[in-house]
Amino acid sequence: MGSAMTPDETLLYETRIRPRQAIVAGLAALLLVVAAVVQVIGPQAKVAELTVQLILINKRFPLDIIGSILQGAGLLAMVWTLAFLFDAAKARRPEMQPLTKYVALTGGIVSAVGGVIYAVILAIKAHQFVTTGLQTYQQANSLTKGAALPVLQTLDIAAQFALEIGLILIALNAMRVGLLTRFLGYTGMVVGVAGMLLVGSAPAAAIQVFWLGALAYLLVGRWPGGDPPAWRTGQAEPWPSAAAAREERMKEAGQSGRGSSRKKAAPPQPAPEAVGASGPAPAAARTRAGTPKRKRKRRH
Repeated sequence: MGSAMTPDETLLYETRIRPRQAIVAGLAALLLVVAAVVQVIGPQAKVAELTVQLILINKRFPLDIIGSILQGAGLLAMVWTLAFLFDAAKARRPEMQPLTKYVALTGGIVSAVGGVIYAVILAIKAHQFVTTGLQTYQQANSLTKGAALPVLQTLDIAAQFALEIGLILIALNAMRVGLLTRFLGYTGMVVGVAGMLLVGSAPAAAIQVFWLGALAYLLVGRWPGGDPPAWRTGQAEPWPSAAAAREERMKEAGQSGRGSSRKKAAPPQPAPEAVGASGPAPAAARTRAGTPKRKRKRRH
């Protein structure tokens, strides 16, 4: 999506693409969940001993390869979604730097492909360890001390950091222009921070999956309260600041308070009417001067 598109053209494009991107975001969440499940089933090493780990890796060969492929596919679907979100935000905020998008794409692609390559190389070395030699620690150490595995591990960590930084910046800018609610914007930034501080941990993966699922729900148009305004206008619709929102709530509360006080005020009572042809005046209006005087008896 080009930044030179008019708001109407942007809306037409996004209306056509959003259902597909909602499916991609939901698929990313699903693939990452399934990959995590596949990686925890089967035999697991209970001791941090290299020879035991290689034997178990050889037993888990199909599961680890399938899990790495599923995780790689989930990461690719995730960066696809981030690229769409970046393009939508840039259409409303042209000063955004394209480098953010490229950092996220590069990090996600390198992490996805590198994870599969790492799993394949490790499985090959584990198979060599089990099928040849005496399965000693020296043999295990000789098979794994080459440069390939450490380089791939370091590259994967760097790629993950690049992906998380790109995610934080994209979520922040999408929230600023009004494409993401404050909840989704801040949650996306938390996902990025957790991914950098808790690399590969279950809590970081769970937050990531939750955010992708919530984003898919928003893109499909089912978010509670409807789409954020920026999706409807094609222009930036910044959310009000906390101070502005508080002032608006106070103003609305003051207006409702004045309205309720006016409703509770008793209407003025009409003035009592004078005695006329229509009937006698009310009893409260009568005075001593209006009462008949008693006649005094004459003394003889």
